[in-house]
Amino acid sequence: MTRTITRSYDNYETARWVVELLDAAGVSSSDVSIVGRDGKTGETNAAEGAGIGGAAGLLAGLGMLAIPGIGPVVAAGWLASTAAGAVAGAAAGGLVGSFVKGGHDKDGAAYYAETVRGGGSVVSVRTEPEHEATVEAILDGATPIDRTIREAEYRAGGWKRFDENAGPYRPAVV
Repeated sequence: MTRTITRSYDNYETARWVVELLDAAGVSSSDVSIVGRDGKTGETNAAEGAGIGGAAGLLAGLGMLAIPGIGPVVAAGWLASTAAGAVAGAAAGGLVGSFVKGGHDKDGAAYYAETVRGGGSVVSVRTEPEHEATVEAILDGATPIDRTIREAEYRAGGWKRFDENAGPYRPAVV
C-alpha cells in the first residue's frame, strides 16, 4: 500500500537538495513533489531557479502557481498538478485539498500549506512500504522543520487554521 511521506523545510534550497538526493537514491520523479517559495525565482524564470543537474526531470518541470492565501510558489510533481487543477478550476481546498488528496489529514494539510505560505518549502513522496525507511532517512537527514514546535509557534501567534482567503504572507521588512 502506497504511503505519502512529507517534510517541510525552512528554505527552498534545502528542499531542492532533498529532491536531488531522492533522485540519486532511485526514487522515481513521478512519486516526488516539491512546493515552495524560492526568493530568487520570479514569475517568469521558475525553471532557471530550479537549477540544472540532479533530479533534472522533476526540477525542469518546475512552474509557477498562484495559490489562494499563499501567493506565487514554485512547484513540480503530482502535488503541484493537483494544486494547479484546484486553482484553475476554482475548486475549494487549493493546496490544503491537494495535501488531503495526497493522503494527509486536514490538520497536517493545513500545517504544510501554512509552512509554504510562511516562506517554507515542502517535499512530498509517495512510496511503497519497502522503500519507506530510505525515503524517511533522506527527508529527515536534511533536518526538516519540527512540526510540533512550528505548530506551537503558529498557534502562539494566533494561528488557528490555514485560511486560503487570507492575503499572501509578506515577511516583515527589516
